[in-house]
Amino acid sequence: MKYQPTFKRLLDLIVASILTVVFLPVWVIVPILIKLTSEGPVFFLHKRVGKDGKEFMMFKFRTMVNNADEILYKKQPELLKKFKENDWKLEMKDDPRITPIGRVLRALTIDEFPQLINVFKGEMSMIGPRAYIRKELDEQLKKYPQAKKYIKIILTAKPGITGVWQTSGRNEISFDKRTQLDAQYVKEMSLWNDLKILLKTPKAMISKW
Repeated sequence: MKYQPTFKRLLDLIVASILTVVFLPVWVIVPILIKLTSEGPVFFLHKRVGKDGKEFMMFKFRTMVNNADEILYKKQPELLKKFKENDWKLEMKDDPRITPIGRVLRALTIDEFPQLINVFKGEMSMIGPRAYIRKELDEQLKKYPQAKKYIKIILTAKPGITGVWQTSGRNEISFDKRTQLDAQYVKEMSLWNDLKILLKTPKAMISKW
């Protein structure tokens, strides 16, 4: 039986609704902690590349100081250099822009919860390829031109909150290897694969802590 987009969308809405209700205390407590411990908004909206290359604003709980991107690009060239050398991964443990409460939220992957809003809006799926940053794609494709064929496949699907490489225990692999895994997921997309990734996700979240 073919994995129809409408059925995948239904699965997204069911899972997102269940998680929203189960983790209702998170939506109340975390915003209070963020506001009490640092200046700035509760949510961090970051532009990402979605299906068919269309950009959208991805929601996250703010884990960094306010205007973190401006600090990165205009005031901390050494950090930006390190950021690029780290294959544009946002999990740099020594990033000085991360707030104390932000480190806890990242370790428990709670900062990702607001992406459920993107799922409800139809911009993301619960399971899918990584939601890449445009600047990241431009920089990394210069470094890994062989990944262009994988990105072309990846952009035919909605990005996901979780995915195959996040749950594979291979988070430290290079950009081209990550895109290869994501492209393979898109080509082999199925209900069974999605269910397996969903079941692996809690363990992957805990392992970060």
